[in-house]
Amino acid sequence: MTDNAPQHPLTLLGLGAMGTALARTWLAAGHPLTVWNRTPAKAGALASEGALAAASPAEAVAANQLVVLCLLDDASVESALDGIDLTGKDLVNLTTGTPAEGRARAAWAAARGARFVDAGIMATPPMIGVPQAGGYVFYSGSRALFDTHRAALEVPAGARFVGEDPGHAALHDVALLSAMYGLFAGISHAYALIEGEDIAPKELSALLTEWLGAMGFFVGNAAERLTSRDFTTGVVSNLAMQVAGSRTLLRTAEDQGVSPELIAPYLELMRRRLDADPAAHGAEDTVGALTLLKR
Repeated sequence: MTDNAPQHPLTLLGLGAMGTALARTWLAAGHPLTVWNRTPAKAGALASEGALAAASPAEAVAANQLVVLCLLDDASVESALDGIDLTGKDLVNLTTGTPAEGRARAAWAAARGARFVDAGIMATPPMIGVPQAGGYVFYSGSRALFDTHRAALEVPAGARFVGEDPGHAALHDVALLSAMYGLFAGISHAYALIEGEDIAPKELSALLTEWLGAMGFFVGNAAERLTSRDFTTGVVSNLAMQVAGSRTLLRTAEDQGVSPELIAPYLELMRRRLDADPAAHGAEDTVGALTLLKR
C-alpha cells in the first residue's frame, strides 16, 4: 500500500496480546481503527495511539463495514455479537477455532445478512507487523469479502486464501500446529535420553538441527504417496525393517529411564500396519501406516 493510498477503516473486537499487536500494526499503517474490548482499559490505552474506543460491541460494529474478531473462543464471538444488526457487514474471524466452528459461524453470519471469512493465524504476537518474521494468516470463506479487504488484511501479516469452505482456514492451522507438536515431542524425547550423560544439550542441538533438516524430505514424500496410494515404489527403509529397529528405540528409552510416551504411539501405529498383513505391508514405506488414523 502506498503512502498516499486511501486507508481502509475497520473495527477490531478483542484486545488480548494478539489483538493488541494487530491493532497497533493497523494504526501504524494509518488505518482508521475502532476497537472494543471486554476490559475497557485495554481499549483506552489504544485510544491514546489513535484508535477510537467504542463503548460496546454494537457501537464498534456500527462504525465500519469490516469487522475483525480476535476473541477468546467461538462462544465469545457469539456473546459479543448477540443481538447486533450485522446486515451488510463483513466479518473476519481471527478467533482460534475448529473447522466445524468456522463452518457453523459462516452459516450463522449469512443468516444475519453478513459476509464471513474465518482465519487461522500462523504467527505469535511479536511476529505481527514484522514481514521478515515470516508470519501469515490462513483465510477461507467468502472470496468476495477477502478480495475486497485483502490490502488491509495483509498489513499485519501475509494473507493466504485457502478456499471457500469456511472450515479450511482452521483445518490448515490445526494441521500445521499438529505437525509442530509432533516435532516438539520427538525433540523433547531426544533431549530426555541424554539427561545425566556426558553429552551437552548444545552438542545434540547442532546434530538434531542437521538431522531433522535432512529428514524434511518426508513431507513431500508422504504427500506423493498419499495421493498415488503407492507405498512401495522406491522404498529404501521398509516398514518391516523400521518396526524391527523400533525395538532398539524402546529398549534404549527403558535403559535410560525415559518414558517412551512421546514416541510410542507412532511406533505402535507402524507395528499395527505391519501386523495386519506382513506380506502385503512389510515392503511399504512407513507412510502407509498413516491410513490407520482415519476413523
